[in-house]
Amino acid sequence: MEVDFTKNDGLVPCIIQDDDTGTVLMLGYMNAEALQQTLQEKRVTFYSRSKQRLWTKGEESGHYLELVSIASDCDHDTLLIRVTPTGPVCHTGTDTCWGEKNENPLSWLNQLEQTITDRKDKPSESSYTSQLFAKGINKVAQKVGEEAVELVIEAKDNNRDLFLNEAADLLYHYLILLQAKGLTLKDVTGILKQRAR
Repeated sequence: MEVDFTKNDGLVPCIIQDDDTGTVLMLGYMNAEALQQTLQEKRVTFYSRSKQRLWTKGEESGHYLELVSIASDCDHDTLLIRVTPTGPVCHTGTDTCWGEKNENPLSWLNQLEQTITDRKDKPSESSYTSQLFAKGINKVAQKVGEEAVELVIEAKDNNRDLFLNEAADLLYHYLILLQAKGLTLKDVTGILKQRAR
């Protein structure tokens, strides 16, 4: 990767972006030494203009920026650094330096998956999901098939509400099936990401 440190007193601006959500978290600066340390330690280190020294983000708060990737722009004088943050990024305690929430728009799916996991790991007699897990993988798979057929049937009609309800039923049972197989939605999206390349 080519980086031009000859401008701006040896510093290049670094746009920090959450790899999972795509949210821009902050802007920092690196010199060649900070870049080298970041690459070696896999945690983002900046050159602090106020402290006049290298500064690893999170060295005081424990909220590190775990390195995913670094790309140089077309002029090689700005870096886009994709990270996994381990906590709030801004020193004020907010997720980003612009006060925005850093949420994946589909984060509720993670919460739903966690609920399904809880129903599997801590069964409750009153829980439909726990009862379905108790019937075994064949019954779970059968239920996904039934919901898929019901969705196809509703797709042929023009009732939006019925179609959406069947789509929700299919997605819910699909998540149960993934859990029954010891997998998560992230395993599936990982395959889709690979295919998109």
